[in-house]
Amino acid sequence: MRNIVVIDAPSNLGLRPPAPGTVPGCYKLAGALRDRGILRRLNAAEGGVVVPPRYDRGDWQEGDGVFNAAAIAAYTPKLADRVERYVRAGDLPVVLGGDCSIQLGAALALRRVGRFGLAAIDASADFRHPGNSDRVGAAGGEELALATGRGQADLTNLEGLGPYLRDEDVRLFGMRDGDEDREELAGLKIPTVTVGELRQWGADDVARSGLASLEHTALDGFWVHLDADVLDPGVMPAVDAPDPDGLHPDELLALLRPLVRSPRCVGINVTIYDPDLDPDGTAGDVLTDTVVAAFTGP
Repeated sequence: MRNIVVIDAPSNLGLRPPAPGTVPGCYKLAGALRDRGILRRLNAAEGGVVVPPRYDRGDWQEGDGVFNAAAIAAYTPKLADRVERYVRAGDLPVVLGGDCSIQLGAALALRRVGRFGLAAIDASADFRHPGNSDRVGAAGGEELALATGRGQADLTNLEGLGPYLRDEDVRLFGMRDGDEDREELAGLKIPTVTVGELRQWGADDVARSGLASLEHTALDGFWVHLDADVLDPGVMPAVDAPDPDGLHPDELLALLRPLVRSPRCVGINVTIYDPDLDPDGTAGDVLTDTVVAAFTGP
């Protein structure tokens, strides 16, 4: 088995403040999972911390585009450098976020290396862009649109390499039934599987079907993006948008395990869990246990 390397990417630059004068607490995700022994339990090597710029929206107002854009544009290549180093070495990075805008770092890194796919396990598509919304602003809800070339050039075309992902190389799993982005995604030939469909077809079968389409020879491999909000709020309330009717931990594990164990998987992000919203720590336990089991369980 390849060496697993844990990298911290504690950026909260892509989320709106939970309340005036505060900042999103998801930057504490990496520390929380480390406190639960994820490095030791994965028998992983230390990949260090890629320190993000300070969260400061300044005088940003609705209509100004993506807030913290300059900071995200500066951070993304730094994170990409770290991810690229380990991917080229044949290691498997486990990147602990952070909000979902850290996915841009992985996408840029892989675009430098070749052509890669994305298996996104997320309650929403994070596909807001100027073509479908007048509320563009939070990159954490827009990173898939940005990675596929939709949005402002200072984020979609870093190093002149945009788009970082092709539409046809993206697969989405765990979206809530009735998600308003599904129609647009279908028109773009981006496959999606909702929670209801996953239960109808079976999580393991869904994962293996997704693998069959991501392991084809046109791709050099694929990355997994795991957003904690894919889990039901009954077990994972500690996210910025806890939508009902999400996956149960056993369903997530059945979906995640075949993906991360594929020899064509080159890494994974874990994002959005906010320890500030988890005073007794049970949600963090569930998330850590699920990620560890995906790599180490039977």
